[in-house]
Parts: sequence; C-alpha cells; structure tokens
Amino acid sequence: MAELVYRPVVGFARTLFKVWDLKIDCQGSENIPRSGGAVLVSNHISYLDFVFDGLAALPQKRLVRFMAKESVFRHRISGPLMRGMKHIPVDRKQGETAYAHALDSLRSGEIVGVFPEATISQSFTLKSFKSGAARMAQEAGVPLIPMAVWGTQRLWTKGHPRNFKRSHIPITIRVGEAIEASRDKYAGAITRQLRERVQELLEAAQRAYPVRPRGPEDTWWMPAHLGGTAPTPEQVKAAEAH
Repeated sequence: MAELVYRPVVGFARTLFKVWDLKIDCQGSENIPRSGGAVLVSNHISYLDFVFDGLAALPQKRLVRFMAKESVFRHRISGPLMRGMKHIPVDRKQGETAYAHALDSLRSGEIVGVFPEATISQSFTLKSFKSGAARMAQEAGVPLIPMAVWGTQRLWTKGHPRNFKRSHIPITIRVGEAIEASRDKYAGAITRQLRERVQELLEAAQRAYPVRPRGPEDTWWMPAHLGGTAPTPEQVKAAEAH
C-alpha cells in the first residue's frame, strides 16, 4: 500500500535536519530486519525521539509505526499526520485497544516502535520499563530490537524551550542485535534483559557523543552521574510527588 503521508514527512524531516545542521551518527541499522514484524524499543529523553528512532530504520527500507499518546492524534496539525503515517494511538484508560492494534500491525509484518519508560525521563537516565513491549513480541512471535538515542534532549524536551536554530547539535543513535521474545520465558525476565541492553546502548551512545557542555549554563542536558545538572531520578520522583 502506498505511503502517501509517511514518505513526504520523512523527506521534510531530512530537509529540516540539514537546515539545523544536525550531526547524526547512527550505527547498527543492519540489526533492524528488512522484512517481517519486530518491536523497536528505545529510551525516551525528547519529544522528537520517535523521529530519530524511525530514521534508524530507513537504511533497511522500513517504516516504523510508533505507539504515541492519544492526545497527539487529536491535535489539528499532528493528528492527521500521525494517522496518515499509521502510528498507533494509546489511550491510557483503554490500553487494551492500542495493544490489540499493535499486535495486528506486528502480525501483518510491521515494525512497531515502543517507549517502555512510557514518559520522557527528565533525569536523562533510564527509568524502569513496563512489560508491554515484551508481551507484545511474545504474543506476535516477533523479535525485540533494542536501541538508544542521545543528544535529542538538546533539541526539545520536557521543561526546556525548543532549540530549532541552526545549532550543529550532534545526535547519536545506536541499534543493538535482536532479542528473542520466547514464549516459554516470563515477560518480566525478557523486560529486564531488554532494559539492560538498552542501558548498554545508551552508555555507548554517550561515550561516542562528540561534545561536552560549553560551560556551567550548558550542563542541564547532562545527567547528574556524568557531571551535569539534570535532576537525579530521586529528585524527579520527589518533584512529581508534590
């Protein structure tokens, strides 16, 4: 079926990246299968992560259908685009509908993108994973593809203004080898393995990142354990509790 919306949107995004002069370093795309269903699993540090996660699949000529919160589909601009690109709306009160939609997509040979942390990590560290991605892969009989992005938080993230200027920001993307979601394993055990692998990929992306903060006022995008001034996971939890 012709992709009347997705491909033009990809072309527009690539043009924007050139205008912004982003320095994109993507490794591991060959781990994304050229055909058949798969669940693509990523960390979540920016509103734009899905764009860069999808970019990683393009060398394999694959388009990823992302699970995204339902409110994005109601927006007058993003809504028609999200529906046209066949992304999957998630209403947290009726999650089973989105789950069934994702299973149908996987069984028909699509790649479904999932952020198992569910929300953006404001500490820029990996939060706990929900088990839905593992259960989905088990039920559909497809592999899990772990990946990590780094640098996207500098463009647009929760609690900080957008930076869509020509800023030459590097974006590092790492895709790992497939993880089999065997039906004879507990989804919780697969989820732990998946999170460990995404953590390894995140650390690899951070090590490969070519720049450091320019000065004290630019340390906000670095996690506290790497010497930055982003809140710790504990500080984020305390703030959310108030």
